[in-house]
Amino acid sequence: MGEEEDFKEFEEETDNYKVGAKKTVEEYQKLDADDEALRKWKESLGLGGDVLPLEYPGDTRRVVIKQIQLIVDTEPQPITFDLTNEKTLKELASKRYKIKEKSVYHLKITFKVQHEIITGLRYVQYTKKAGIAVDKIDDHLGSYAPNTVNKPVYEVELPESEAPSGFLVRGNYSAVSKFIDDDKNDHLTLNWGVEIVKR
Repeated sequence: MGEEEDFKEFEEETDNYKVGAKKTVEEYQKLDADDEALRKWKESLGLGGDVLPLEYPGDTRRVVIKQIQLIVDTEPQPITFDLTNEKTLKELASKRYKIKEKSVYHLKITFKVQHEIITGLRYVQYTKKAGIAVDKIDDHLGSYAPNTVNKPVYEVELPESEAPSGFLVRGNYSAVSKFIDDDKNDHLTLNWGVEIVKR
């Protein structure tokens, strides 16, 4: 089964949830404008007047994934994927980042939201070894308003995992990761991989 089939099957499994009607940021800002308590609550959600400008003029993306860090307990520094760099995006699929067996690792994701509130953002990942699916991750990141001057980016850390160990599990793994929201919008798809090596 290919990566796209994996994701289609996953979407069918989670298709029971129905999303309410969307409102624009402007509609939320005008909603009950004379209610002081509601105004303060909306500002705490990032629906005030200090929304950041677009990442670049004319940018239509609603979620801008700026960086992913692979944090491994056996490495002194995180492995950082700068997703604002076209060269990094092109190289990700062909590079293999080494992780020692039995290492404890997790991902830290830095992103920006623009244009509208994003509800139910999720990180979904399928991992394969020699073409065979070996792992599936589905982490709910939450719902987010457009970033503001006081909150220029969002950072989310995913739960920790332990790298497998033993002769049979060492080697190259390929992963397909997607950032999907409640409306099944695909905000970014990444192909990348790791190599599990002897400790």
